[in-house]
Amino acid sequence: MAKIKKWFGSKKLKHERTYEDEKREFEMAMGKPFIKIRIEMPEGFEELRAQFLGLEKDDRFLEEVKDLVKKRLTYKKHGSSPFSDEETK
Repeated sequence: MAKIKKWFGSKKLKHERTYEDEKREFEMAMGKPFIKIRIEMPEGFEELRAQFLGLEKDDRFLEEVKDLVKKRLTYKKHGSSPFSDEETK
């Protein structure tokens, strides 16, 4: 709990957050656009916590995610979707 209070009260974090926002904006303008997503561990997989956290640096997993993004954008580009309307909202 003390860590949470420290985090909310820290002016340094607010400054760093501003820097990160400006850095991202610059990177988007100068280089390839990118996204950051937060994926929570699915319920019922708590015993695989270490493996789940390892996915962040797993090159094979990251390639699978990139392939999924390409597939999704290809469908959007052609005006179709392999998913139902409820899943794409």
